[in-house]
Amino acid sequence: MIEGIEVLCHSSIRICREGKMIYFDPFQVDRDRNDADYILITHSHYDHFSVEDIFRVKKEDTVIIVPEDLFSRALDLGFHQSNIISVVPNQFYKVNEIEFETIPAYNTNKAFHPKENNWVGYILKLGGNRYYIAGDTDITEENKKVVCDVAFVPVGGTYTMTYKEAAELVNMIKPKFAIPTHYGTIVGERKDGMRFQELLDSDIKCKIDIT
Repeated sequence: MIEGIEVLCHSSIRICREGKMIYFDPFQVDRDRNDADYILITHSHYDHFSVEDIFRVKKEDTVIIVPEDLFSRALDLGFHQSNIISVVPNQFYKVNEIEFETIPAYNTNKAFHPKENNWVGYILKLGGNRYYIAGDTDITEENKKVVCDVAFVPVGGTYTMTYKEAAELVNMIKPKFAIPTHYGTIVGERKDGMRFQELLDSDIKCKIDIT
């Protein structure tokens, strides 16, 4: 279920499954990989839509999936229009051989990620499993209803949930695995991953720093 998954840095996730290479929010990628079949972007902040890192993973036929407000910027990066998929929250999409849903990602008690921006998290359906990549979000009415097998959730606070709030959400939605993100670099302490793990219900497995 978590084979072939790497958390590269911050909220940058790389999934290699079923012969496909899928990136979420590539950031501070260590070298030119140029192996992405799909890049999924949650929102426009520099640590999630990083032009330098998109170029490090992009290849000629990469499909990039972005919120609507990033469509023109994706065109400016040289993606062919047919390889740019713009998305809105609360929808189901099938793009070639991958299927995913968009979950609203927004703040409820701070102003960094307004709901009206229509930024997203994703539920990727792959190999019979559901992978929830939350994006930058607080606990919301929408993500309390998420059904998934693996949950990637931000735990660093300030701009997103704290580790306590992230654990509260995960204990509500009951994935088989929980993987903390968005801590220990730009925001949050390295210990936040362990603090998050300690608050999870005993039947939820936690993986920290999977590479």
